[in-house]
Amino acid sequence: MKKNTPSWREKMRYRFENTLSAGTIAIIAWLAVISLTVVVVIAILIEIFGISNDPEKKTPMGFPEAIWAGLMHAIDAGTLGGDNGLAYRTVMLLVTIAGIFVVGTLIGVLTSGFASVIEELRKGKTKVLETGHTLILGWSPKVFEILQELIKANESLKKAYVVILANRDKVTMEDEIRAKITNTKTTRIICRTGSPLETIDVEVANPNEAKSIIIIAPEDEPEPDVHVIKTVLALTNHPHRKQAPYHIVAEIAEEDNTEAALLVGGKETSFIFAEDLLARITAQTCRQSGLSVVYTELLGYEGNEIYFKQEPNLVGKTFKEALFAYQQCALIGIQRKAGEVLINPTADLRIEAGDSIIAIAEDDSMMQLTQNNHAIDTALLSTEMSQRGEAPKERTLIIGWNTKGLKIIRELENYVAHGSEVVILNEEGSTTEKDRRVLEKIIKKQKIQTIEGNITKRADLEACEPTTFDHIVVLSNDHNSVQEADAKTLIALLHLRNMAEQAGKDFAIVSEMRDVRNKYLAEIARIDDFIVGANLISLILTQLSESKHLSQVFDNLFSAEGAEIYIYPITDYVQAGKEVNFYTLTEAAIQKREVMIGYKVGKDSSNPAKNYGITLNPAKNQTYTFAPEDKIIVIADK
Repeated sequence: MKKNTPSWREKMRYRFENTLSAGTIAIIAWLAVISLTVVVVIAILIEIFGISNDPEKKTPMGFPEAIWAGLMHAIDAGTLGGDNGLAYRTVMLLVTIAGIFVVGTLIGVLTSGFASVIEELRKGKTKVLETGHTLILGWSPKVFEILQELIKANESLKKAYVVILANRDKVTMEDEIRAKITNTKTTRIICRTGSPLETIDVEVANPNEAKSIIIIAPEDEPEPDVHVIKTVLALTNHPHRKQAPYHIVAEIAEEDNTEAALLVGGKETSFIFAEDLLARITAQTCRQSGLSVVYTELLGYEGNEIYFKQEPNLVGKTFKEALFAYQQCALIGIQRKAGEVLINPTADLRIEAGDSIIAIAEDDSMMQLTQNNHAIDTALLSTEMSQRGEAPKERTLIIGWNTKGLKIIRELENYVAHGSEVVILNEEGSTTEKDRRVLEKIIKKQKIQTIEGNITKRADLEACEPTTFDHIVVLSNDHNSVQEADAKTLIALLHLRNMAEQAGKDFAIVSEMRDVRNKYLAEIARIDDFIVGANLISLILTQLSESKHLSQVFDNLFSAEGAEIYIYPITDYVQAGKEVNFYTLTEAAIQKREVMIGYKVGKDSSNPAKNYGITLNPAKNQTYTFAPEDKIIVIADK
């Protein structure tokens, strides 16, 4: 078969097209070549035929002058007005016509090229040059809560940076952030467009120089955990990753994905197992009035937070001695040099070199040793003790149902007495037979009763007699859409609050919101009306991004097996009605193998302006006269 050889014209066209594909610079180069060719050809014609711009004198123009004149006519059509002589005007008209096309094309190319550059910059593809930034991978409504907390955390810094990489338009992300966060204070927020699953896109966000990385689970994905795990994999297995370990924080929703997440993340990633954590917080907060306010303050960056600090001057001292060495912060534990966290350790535990103290403080700058001699009034220590043995029988009403319901009931099993009762009001078929079988196997102390009904109908709610229950939990049905489930939760809450007002009784309600934006619609100024959901996960993600060691602290505080936060009567510690300082309260708590972190004033329990009576980390040299109904907040083992 005869070989089909391309013609020279085809070859030239092919090569010309290849040069054009190089972009704007190549097109400008071709226009320059065409302009120069035209100018040179015309100059040669002027030189050969002796064409002059002054026909009367017939003075030869010369080749260099002809090139200059041709170039000026090509660039500026107005130059033609000063020409003389028919021959000169003719050749310069040709140059000017060619120049009009070249310059017009050049302007179009430059405009198009400039627009392309602006569009490319708008897409957010340029590499981030900042270092020491917090990197957020992914996008969901949680991002606004996380940003607000990071802004608060960075207030003490002169400059701080947060970089967001998500598969969304850069300008759209920036507009949404500006609409919801009007003042970023010392924090600059940088958005980049790209997929967190693509290693090339992730490299744009400069993860190797980030101080921490937060991975947000997308809400529009059917399998958000798979997305999170793949994102962690893209980071930890990046070909150009740094040698030092990353500090990654991520959320996992499904318990079945826990093992795979831990295998991928290793020691570089702190995972929040959202459903387990929310179930623990729900079970704990619904049983203790005011505990929700304590958790909200500790998890946010307004008020007091948990800090770690190495203090060489305390090496060799006991934990009890360290407790009294700080006036402006409340010690809660010790982190050993090897990384082990001990919350509420024994009073005689000695601090070793390399250990860090763990304390509740308004700011880490407040963690300063004091030389003041602390005065303990032992005469005020109480000899009374409230009943803390067998827990009382409790009745819990769960309205609505989802997979967290099983975990909440299982967590309650760690606290309640035999003979306690759980009543579940749910829609027909929302509690599966599988759930019932699981409950029968794991629940020994509580009697389970299921009532079918509509959680938005007042008659069905009243039929449960909510005033007879110690605790009420409202869950979002997961077989509904997010907005529909939250709407039903809001309606149920409105009915319950109205019933409470009519009955003259305060309900201890813990409710769940799946969309963080609906949390603010459900909020009400009551100490025992607590909203759990995406906002709590956002707070914990932010806290862990600032200090990865907090993971062990939270695991301890939110678990029934470790030390937890309890609110006990003040009369268990000191005599009511007498002025007492908080050094004395610290001593009273340590004698009971507990750590004092705050107090609750009973008369202010309904006053949001006074934080519902809750005060954390009081200065130990301050004094206060407690009433019998007041309480002390401690960290204690069960």
